[in-house]
Amino acid sequence: MIPALSAVVLGLIFLVWSADRFVAGASGTATHFGMPPLLIGMIILGFGTSVPEMVVSALAALQDSPGIALGNAYGSNIANIGLILGTTALISPIAVHPSVLRRELPILSVVTIFSVFLLWDHYLGIMDAVLLLGLFFVIMAWTIHQGLTCVPEALIKDVPPDIGAMPWKRALFWLLLGLVVLIISSRSLVWGAVEIARFLGVSDVIIGLTIVSIGTSLPELASSIAAAGKGEHDMALGNVLGSNLFNTLAVVGIACAIKPFETAPEILTRDMVVMGALTAVIFFMGYGFRGRPGRINRMSGSVLLAAYVCYTGFLVTTMIRPQV
Repeated sequence: MIPALSAVVLGLIFLVWSADRFVAGASGTATHFGMPPLLIGMIILGFGTSVPEMVVSALAALQDSPGIALGNAYGSNIANIGLILGTTALISPIAVHPSVLRRELPILSVVTIFSVFLLWDHYLGIMDAVLLLGLFFVIMAWTIHQGLTCVPEALIKDVPPDIGAMPWKRALFWLLLGLVVLIISSRSLVWGAVEIARFLGVSDVIIGLTIVSIGTSLPELASSIAAAGKGEHDMALGNVLGSNLFNTLAVVGIACAIKPFETAPEILTRDMVVMGALTAVIFFMGYGFRGRPGRINRMSGSVLLAAYVCYTGFLVTTMIRPQV
C-alpha cells in the first residue's frame, strides 16, 4: 500500500510539473516555427491544462484499466465545475459573458448529451472513438474560424509575452523533457491507482473519479485561480469549459480508440447525471435577473463547492464500505 501511495503522490507532483513544462516548450517551439499567436492560444494553451488527463487516460487504456480512463475524464469534468469554479468564485466572483451562454455552454451541453447517448449501451468502441474525435475536430475547426474572423471567445487564451522570448533550443528541450516526464509520471500514477483500488477492494472507476481526477485537475485549478486574481473572468470560465470539452471528446475518444472497453453502469446513472446537472447549474447561474448581468458569485461558488464535496464524500464512503 505504501509503495502505491508513494507512486500516486510522486506521479501527481511530476505530472503537474511536466505538463507545465511541456506546454511552455510546445508554445515556444510553435512560436519559433511561425505559428500565429492566436492559434497558439487556442490550440496549445487553450487545451494545454488537459494534457495530464489525456496522457493518464491513454496509458490507463493501454494498461487495461478503463475505469481509471473514464473516471479520470468525467471526474475531472465534475471537479472542474464543482471544485475549480466553486473555489475560484469564492476568491473572486466570475462574470459570465453573454457569448458563453449563447455558444460555449450550449456546445458543452450538446456534447454531454451526445456522450450519454454513446454510453447508453455501456460500451465504447472504435466507432464511438471516431464520433467523439470527429466532433472534437469539428468544434476545434469552428473555434479556430471564429478566432480568426471574429472577436476571440472565452475558450481562446492570450499568449504570455515571454513565450516568444524563449530560445528555440530551450523550448525544444522543455518540450521533450516535459513529454518524457509526463509519460513516466502518468505510468506511476496509473500503477499506484490500480494497486490502491485492488487493496481497497473497489472498482478502479472510483479511484479515477477521486484521487486521479483531482490530481490531473490541479493545472486547471492553478490557472483559473490565477486568472480570477487578475480579474480575467472569461479566462477562468474558459479554462473550465475548454477543459471539459477536451476531456469529454478527445480524452475519452483517444482512450477507447486505443482499446475498446465496456463501461460500468454507474458511470451513466451516477457520474454523467452529476456532470450534466452541474453543467445545467452554470446555465442557471449565468443568466442575470432583473436586468443584472450573469455572474457566479460567492454564494453560487459555495453551492458548487458544497455539491462537489457531497459527491466526493459519497464516492469515499463507497471506497470505505467494502472493508466495514
